[in-house]
Amino acid sequence: MTRSYRPLIAVVAYHLDGTRVARWPEGGYGVPSLYLDALRRAGARTVILAPGEEGDPEEILEPFDALLLVGGGDIDPARYGGSSNEHVYGVEPDRDEAEIELLHAADRIAMPTLCICRGVQIMNVAFGGTLHGHLPGVPGMQVHGVPLDQSQTIHDVKPEPGSRLADVTESASLACLSHHHQGIDRLGDGLAVTGRTEDGLIEAIERTVPDPEDPTATWMLGVQWHPEETAERDPAQQSLFEALARLGRDRRSRADLASAERN
Repeated sequence: MTRSYRPLIAVVAYHLDGTRVARWPEGGYGVPSLYLDALRRAGARTVILAPGEEGDPEEILEPFDALLLVGGGDIDPARYGGSSNEHVYGVEPDRDEAEIELLHAADRIAMPTLCICRGVQIMNVAFGGTLHGHLPGVPGMQVHGVPLDQSQTIHDVKPEPGSRLADVTESASLACLSHHHQGIDRLGDGLAVTGRTEDGLIEAIERTVPDPEDPTATWMLGVQWHPEETAERDPAQQSLFEALARLGRDRRSRADLASAERN
């Protein structure tokens, strides 16, 4: 395989209800274009994967080289032992289920995975973690933006030295645009915190592996902010998508080499 190979990345979609698109009374599925734009700038091909696909999650992922989980509404609080409140919105139980199954499958087969905003929250919940139900009600929290009010903020996140986040972005501090009213509380099993905001909120996590130098080890990174919204003008944010595409390409190269050696 030549270096011109364009990795194929699965992007899990939102539900679109019948009010979102004119003349689609039954609803549909979609992904905001900025995610796909950032992946395409990185040289990747994209496929929108809708919740509800039947079959083993490893079989569903088999055609792909990497996985991206994007933002969206809240996770069902029952999944992490939380309680609902008046601020919970956009719950999609089948999307929760699909993304958790896909994350576990990606972990088993060492598929490079990037999880953004809601994605980092589902990553934490998938491995047994919990969430703050509404950040404005947590003492000491800065403003992190409120999705339903269409408000957003830019704050600094300092990557942990030596982390994948630091290695990929090559930055000691990242200017991150965010709009989320929930966030990580108790960290899930087998995850490491690799970035926080000044108020202490966990903003980046990674899946830990026995040997980070092993090229076949799982690369799973989650960020609470929205890198796709500033990636076109901020190389540090675009680097997250570049890394996902590069690792997907490398994974396919290793698979092709192993297949050639068997034959």
